Amino acid sequence: MKLLLENIKELVQVEEHPVLFKAGKDMAKVDTIKNAFVIIRDELIEDFGPMEQLKDKYFDDDLLIEIDCSNRLVYPSYCDSHTHLVYPAPREKEFVDRIKGLSYEEIARRGGGILNSAKLLHNTSEDALYESAMERIGEIVKMGTGAVEIKSGYGLNTNDELKMLRVIRRIRQCAPICVKSTFLGAHAIPLEYKNKPSDYVDMVINEMIPQVAADELADYIDVFCDKGFFSVEDTERILMAGLKYGLRPKIHANELGLTGGIQAGVKYNALSVDHLEYVGEEEIEALKNSETMPTVLPGAAFFLNMKLSPVREMIEAGLPVALASDFNPGSSPSGNMSLISAMGCINFKMLPEEVINATTINTAYAMGISESYGSIARGKVANLFITSEVPGIEYLPYAYGSNLVETVIINGEIQSF
Repeated sequence: MKLLLENIKELVQVEEHPVLFKAGKDMAKVDTIKNAFVIIRDELIEDFGPMEQLKDKYFDDDLLIEIDCSNRLVYPSYCDSHTHLVYPAPREKEFVDRIKGLSYEEIARRGGGILNSAKLLHNTSEDALYESAMERIGEIVKMGTGAVEIKSGYGLNTNDELKMLRVIRRIRQCAPICVKSTFLGAHAIPLEYKNKPSDYVDMVINEMIPQVAADELADYIDVFCDKGFFSVEDTERILMAGLKYGLRPKIHANELGLTGGIQAGVKYNALSVDHLEYVGEEEIEALKNSETMPTVLPGAAFFLNMKLSPVREMIEAGLPVALASDFNPGSSPSGNMSLISAMGCINFKMLPEEVINATTINTAYAMGISESYGSIARGKVANLFITSEVPGIEYLPYAYGSNLVETVIINGEIQSF
């Protein structure tokens, strides 16, 4: 199938010479074309440019579908590099507990949080998990997301972790968008291992990882390396075991303190280190010249009323930054990446151009897919969205409460909802 998007008011995030990510001052640069066109052939972007060049590029074709994008912007779809969207049930009662003054850590110590989801997941069938997760997939696609990473981590035993990963594999096979799978058996320490966490780490290493690898259920491995969760020593043991099976690390790091998680991630060449509420000079130095993407999760910081990551300091130090939703039932129950973009501007003082890079090409890199996703470039997968009538790129984060995604194109096909 061939699609022609024409009369585009502004075509956003175009690349003549694609890069893997944007860092430092370059994050404030987004190339756009006004009064533009895009040609899509089958699943790929074939060509783009200003409208005056269209007559030299393309002629009438009976198989061509034309979409008039007058007064509308066209963006590459968001890439959401950190979610936990396979879960058994929401946790709205903990939301009320936090309103009453309990902290995230206090709720976790009482058996809430991740442990609560693990208990519910044990009694939930794979079919039920799949069906509810696919509803969430449909929701985020409508809001402009075209690629998503999904973590396990609500199993916390071998059978239930494998169950989660099988559900993610099924989603990957059936969802229209790109899906990456991450094994997060080290998401929390189960109550029965509270006084012997090293025994649980042994189970992750000796039981879970070999079975995950044997069934090819995950692209990446993750560990929650933070206060009250997994130590740097335990984290490194798990990462080394994962690397032996070809699982590249992605780390939950420094959400609750300066715990060394960032340095551990860089040491083991993590694709990303995520959360990063606590980042100092040592952490910034560790990240410089590494291949690890610093990934900030504004939804979790907002929902838990946490300390904000020093995004401006990281960018000014020359680092790249990605923004992801952390869509999960306990600390960020939303996969709305337009809202995440708005939070990037409002709370973290990022420019609209910086949040575009942080939610497209940089999050694509944090998923290992920026060669094919995250920008408008010839030969990349045609995952795009068309906005409603808007003035310009500043308007999407400005109008934070409005759904401005009017048309979604995934793999070159217009999606119907």
